[in-house]
Amino acid sequence: MNLQQLRYVVATAEHRTMTDAARSLYIAQPALSRAIRDLERELGMTLFARSGRGVVVTAQGRRVVKLAREALDAIHEIEALSTHNHSSEAELRIASTPSLEPGLAGRILPAYTSEHPGVRVHIVRCDGRDGVVNAIRSQRADLGLTDLPVPADLISHPLERQEIVLISPPGLDLPDPVPMNRLNGMRLVLPTSGSARRRELDSLFAKYGVAPVAALEAEERGNWLGPVRAGMASLLWYRGMAEQAARAGLVVRPLDPSIRRVIAIVHARRRLPAAAQEFLTVAEGGSAA
Repeated sequence: MNLQQLRYVVATAEHRTMTDAARSLYIAQPALSRAIRDLERELGMTLFARSGRGVVVTAQGRRVVKLAREALDAIHEIEALSTHNHSSEAELRIASTPSLEPGLAGRILPAYTSEHPGVRVHIVRCDGRDGVVNAIRSQRADLGLTDLPVPADLISHPLERQEIVLISPPGLDLPDPVPMNRLNGMRLVLPTSGSARRRELDSLFAKYGVAPVAALEAEERGNWLGPVRAGMASLLWYRGMAEQAARAGLVVRPLDPSIRRVIAIVHARRRLPAAAQEFLTVAEGGSAA
């Protein structure tokens, strides 16, 4: 038995389907099923009973899940204690996507550091929501700043709603705001096909009956503005990027109807260090919808 198996057990119990649990863990569903079967064989008990397309935690399984959660919490507390003993000052690690970091650094961090000057804050820069989720799960960060939704094994604290805008090369003949139907056939920079972010955009396009053309598919968000500057395509992203895009000579237009996403601070389902709890208090106290 190992910690990875304990994480698998907890995720399966929380999601109640192997498919959803595997997706939240970023592993293949057959690998998760095999790991659970191996653990059940090692323990000599059945942890999950198959029920339709999902699973049900057995009586023995409920006890194992409870102990697994306690063990994972204990590991986190031991690691936090170790960090405290090797540092003369408190530390707080916050994972953030590039487009949300300016708001974090410009608004929330100054308020926090003014109240808690003895805490050293580290920003863990992540490429998109999946990167933030992975940083939290691997315990490289105590908190994460990202848009919702996130997997069910994380707790989210909504802060604000950010508008999605269209960032385009200059010279395009587009109204302001841009009706959603004008996206039909438009060349866009899009996330990689099959990724969580792409599935969300595809769902949005389907809702409004539009079919943009993928001029470029990439997950590396730091390179997205380059093709737009080169006149290859337009880009859908948060208004938080508008200032950077405008400095690059690009045109930022709102959409009609307006589309917004919830921005939240997220963390694992475990006891947070004091510095992280204090950061949440400051962030939620100064948030605006």
